Amino acid sequence: MPSPALLVLEDGAVYRGEAVAGSGTVGGEIVFNTAMTGYQEIATDPSYCGQIITYTFPLNGDYGADPARDESAQAHARAIVARELTNYVYNRAAGMSWLDWLNAHGVLAIGGVDTRALTRHIRSQGALRAVVSTDDPDVGSLRRRAQKLPRMAGLDLASVVTGTEAAETAASAPPPDGGRALNVVAFDFGIKRSIVARLAASGCRVTVVPAGTSARDVLKLAPDGVVLSNGPGDPAAVGYAVKTVEKLLGKTPLFGICLGHQLLALALGMTTYKLRFGHRGANHPVEDLTTGEIEITTQNHGFAVRDDGAGSHDPVARVTHVNLNDGTVEGLAAPERYAFSVQYHPESTPGPHDSLHLFGRFVADMRRFAAGHERVATKAR
Repeated sequence: MPSPALLVLEDGAVYRGEAVAGSGTVGGEIVFNTAMTGYQEIATDPSYCGQIITYTFPLNGDYGADPARDESAQAHARAIVARELTNYVYNRAAGMSWLDWLNAHGVLAIGGVDTRALTRHIRSQGALRAVVSTDDPDVGSLRRRAQKLPRMAGLDLASVVTGTEAAETAASAPPPDGGRALNVVAFDFGIKRSIVARLAASGCRVTVVPAGTSARDVLKLAPDGVVLSNGPGDPAAVGYAVKTVEKLLGKTPLFGICLGHQLLALALGMTTYKLRFGHRGANHPVEDLTTGEIEITTQNHGFAVRDDGAGSHDPVARVTHVNLNDGTVEGLAAPERYAFSVQYHPESTPGPHDSLHLFGRFVADMRRFAAGHERVATKAR
């Protein structure tokens, strides 16, 4: 039988529910995700390291779970909060139930929570530190524990979730333009498996390297291009990666995704800041300022790039995409340095596939960069 559970936020707000998977007491920053599907992909996204996830869609677990949908080797959510957690295995693609999956991964999950009220509170007060517990009924004690948790601002969590060794993935399809397979190096700041899969499907051989890999070691791999991956934490705290990106600018094409977008911005002299409650979901409208087209995007971030308009950043860089909900920066480009980035997740798992074309854009950038260097080499001879 489910056991009573308490969710206590640092400001004293209390939400009661029942634990349907896991037990004990865990804490982290509480955030919400508005996606209607993809609960398993969300829970295994390393970008959620150190966070408690509130699913706003009331049914959670209604199509089961399957290891093929994991975005990493483990669950990164500290706990999950939902209105109703189901245990169905009706979907033919489900290898197990959602509750069985949560128990197998050691994730504390509580249901029966008024997630609408909780989400409205987070939107009003901002993302807060919180504690979920099945074994401590003292609200005051849990609030004090929440207040002692580290704040997300200033945390380098990329170094927590990154792999320790390089790993290579072969191309899973021939290049769409019929050329040779491209050699891509992808930094693992918390990279999702689907990013690697999309690159492989674009005809790329992908070598994933740890977050702390130096620019010199990356260039020794003779990459046709480099991906700066998604990941958790405060981008301003990942100074070592910013310095690496600075050294790579102009030497190889760069494609930044989410945290990678923020790191590229910092390397270009821009700044970042923490959003009040972040963007997490699969329904965020983004305008491409270069084409006027609007894409519905998948997002998961608590920090953003500041567009101060002061001209203090690299003059070759420009803002290319904006969020239509709040006007925040969603994309950058530095064409002269063969670098571009987006704040959202173009691999789109879960979410709409409006942004998959960005992988083709990256391939095209790598082809142009290689062709330009071949012309220079030919002239030199």
